[in-house]
Amino acid sequence: MPANVKEVEYYYSLVADKPGEGRKLLEFLSEKQVNLLALTAFPVGDGKSQIDFFPENPEQLKQAADDAKVALVGPRKAFLIQGEDKVGALYQYHLKLSNAHINIHACNGVVDGTGRFGYVIWVNPADYEKASAALRSSDWGTIQPSPPGRD
Repeated sequence: MPANVKEVEYYYSLVADKPGEGRKLLEFLSEKQVNLLALTAFPVGDGKSQIDFFPENPEQLKQAADDAKVALVGPRKAFLIQGEDKVGALYQYHLKLSNAHINIHACNGVVDGTGRFGYVIWVNPADYEKASAALRSSDWGTIQPSPPGRD
């Protein structure tokens, strides 16, 4: 089965970088029945962490955040790729973007233990439309990568 490339909206919130902050938000979102397609969190300095929420229903996330008095920034755009796990499963997406001269700003991937993977890719907003076209193209197999040591 081929992988599915989705254009997704995400929102982020800055929270204190201390134990339990993420748990509180996730507990509240769970109580409000907000389904997340993905979530990522990382420290940003000055005692803060950024949590990126990729909701199935953005309006539901925004309402829940309002109810909790949590400031969200967004919407922002990223790509969510889901597919069958195999050796090199992520390579083709990096190759497509590299050949289109698009830099990946950040990425995060995981396998689910049942033979499938999920992968989030962030690119510069100015490159988003071009990246979308490149990721959805089916010609990646005919594009030759550079030989080792030659960019």
